[in-house]
Amino acid sequence: MPQTRTHCPYCSLQCGMTLRDGRGAPSSGAGGGRGAPSSGTGGGRGTLEVLAWPEFPVNEGGLCRKGWTATGLRGHRERLTTPLVRDRSTGELRAVGWDEALDLVASRLLALQAESGRDAVGVFGGGGLTNEKAYQLGKLARVALGTSQVDYNGRWCMSSAASAGNQAFGIDRGLPFPLADLEQTDVLVLVGSNLVETMPPASRHLDRLRARGGTVVVVDPRRTPTADRADVLLQPVPGTDLALALGVLHLLDAAGAVDEAYVAERTTGWEDVRRVAAGWWPERVERVTGVPATELRALATLLAGAGTVTVLTARGAEQHAQGTATVLGWIGVALALGMPGKPHAGYGCLTGQGNGQGGREHGQKADQLPGYRMVDDPAARAHVARVWGVAPESLPGAGRSAYELLDALGRPGGPRALLVLGSNIVVSAPRAGHVAERLEALDLLVVCDLVMSETAALADVVLPVTQWAEETGTMTNLEGRVVLRQQAVPPPTGVRSDLEVIAALAERVGSPVAFSADPEEVFAELGRASAGGRADYSGITYDRIREEHGVFWPCPATDPADAGAAPHPGTPRLFGDAFAHPDGRARFVAVDHRGTAEPTDAAYPLHLTTGRVLAQYQSGAQTRRIPDLPDAGPFVELHPMLAARIGAVDGRRVVVTTRRGALEAPARVVDTIRPDTVFVPFHWVGANRLTNDALDPSSRMPEFKVCAAAVHA
Repeated sequence: MPQTRTHCPYCSLQCGMTLRDGRGAPSSGAGGGRGAPSSGTGGGRGTLEVLAWPEFPVNEGGLCRKGWTATGLRGHRERLTTPLVRDRSTGELRAVGWDEALDLVASRLLALQAESGRDAVGVFGGGGLTNEKAYQLGKLARVALGTSQVDYNGRWCMSSAASAGNQAFGIDRGLPFPLADLEQTDVLVLVGSNLVETMPPASRHLDRLRARGGTVVVVDPRRTPTADRADVLLQPVPGTDLALALGVLHLLDAAGAVDEAYVAERTTGWEDVRRVAAGWWPERVERVTGVPATELRALATLLAGAGTVTVLTARGAEQHAQGTATVLGWIGVALALGMPGKPHAGYGCLTGQGNGQGGREHGQKADQLPGYRMVDDPAARAHVARVWGVAPESLPGAGRSAYELLDALGRPGGPRALLVLGSNIVVSAPRAGHVAERLEALDLLVVCDLVMSETAALADVVLPVTQWAEETGTMTNLEGRVVLRQQAVPPPTGVRSDLEVIAALAERVGSPVAFSADPEEVFAELGRASAGGRADYSGITYDRIREEHGVFWPCPATDPADAGAAPHPGTPRLFGDAFAHPDGRARFVAVDHRGTAEPTDAAYPLHLTTGRVLAQYQSGAQTRRIPDLPDAGPFVELHPMLAARIGAVDGRRVVVTTRRGALEAPARVVDTIRPDTVFVPFHWVGANRLTNDALDPSSRMPEFKVCAAAVHA
């Protein structure tokens, strides 16, 4: 039976897997253990089984339950297989041919731009799109449509860590080292990460680290399964992680544990940070964070005595209106200890979405061009324009960030049309009820999707596109490892790839240059466009990825004139000799805790936080439709003390309210959460109708992870 080595369609681990096309062979069933196959039916095309790929180093053959069942949408009854256009007389979607749908979209886009200017059209992408799609989508916006209004949902993933990384290190790569390096660190500090549920195959690194005598520290308002596999748990009030970091810095400095030689030789800015940290003595930190001063002192003592320390942040620390500052605070802890650039130590960010890293490196983010070049840099514009075959001055400047783009829809001066690829905005956006209203105010909403997601259900035109097993393309995982998803089966009749849709639309709107729909051709062009940039892919090819189990960027191409030169090996580890700033030094950045954008009060006395559950992924558009994944729906997690106070009973429905809306769901009464905090998972409609749209001033990240709330039984 034909077998294809590829990668899981979900999180940023991009676990390796083997797909076997059974072509009618009996299914061997779904399983949860190593090497256990699962299958999806291809609607008459036979079974598509998931098997292990033990040689791939990221997951060593292991997959989580989502990975083993990833073929469950193959042949699903809700799969879209024909374009749909909304009938203006009835308001219903009707099936049409591809030419009719694409002609309609192109003609209406051009008409709206003729009436209201180029920026009348917006483009919204996703962190799950391949590098090729992300690249072509940014090119479609800037070259074919000439609009600056392009951004993507990855802005809501790790943009605060990206902003902090660029400020501190001069470069943004989730992990500046391979994931397996975690096993060799002495102390691992996880800030706002539930790794065991969100990236289960990666949890083996925690177990191996502890088996060799290392220590795992978790900072989280909830005792999650990750905390259960850790040695130390600190449970701060949501939104106070920066105050905790400043308290750690205060104690390290007071104890003489700062690596003064490293700070002098490899960094700048420490004295400014030291002055801020001086004001965060343990008792003040306790009053703000709720973490006892004794626990803070114990953590500082642990870090001061460790040979190597690694600090990792994730969405719990980053999805805040002060998320960039919070990450800079924890980077400051790592720098003060002298860890970044040291083997088996340093700072990293646990990227969330499958291509959250590559998705922003190559052009679908409002302020960036391919290669992680900035759109306002004349040299960057000239380089990319030359590759694209257009004049630099024809490229628009920076547009609105993701939420600001959505908030502007249908308003004077804002986009009147929106093209959406790879994002279920109605579920995933903050203040989602308001965002749905903005989508409904558009003259034209076009959504490319596999199924009728909540966002597609609002669209004027829905275009059915291929899913991961039906197409080829590259992804960049959380380590900066560029991997290749290879097509295992043909798509259903009537379905096209996103690259084909982009190319067809570019031609119909009169693009001055041609757009290829061949992923390998697009990747080669992406390499040329990224050459010399911070995220240089120019030395990476599909063949190299296959041979080397992925290639780490930056990986520049060798000089064509040097025929005997060996290919660049890629860069698994950054910062060994220098940081990416021109002077080679890392930057301490002085930041201070200012509190959440929406403090609690008498009407809304609780902190609401959101997150993921093991069986679901992102907006749930895919995982909620896979029968082998449990879908219990949303719930409200609250402490027994809170439950007793409001009369809530486990399993019975309660109502959570914020200043933006309400959610009714069953209560889960647990003693693993702070008494002043409630938790709601965001995979279903409702959770993000509650969340706050306050934005980080640097990253423009919304404050998903904390807002003021009330709960009633």
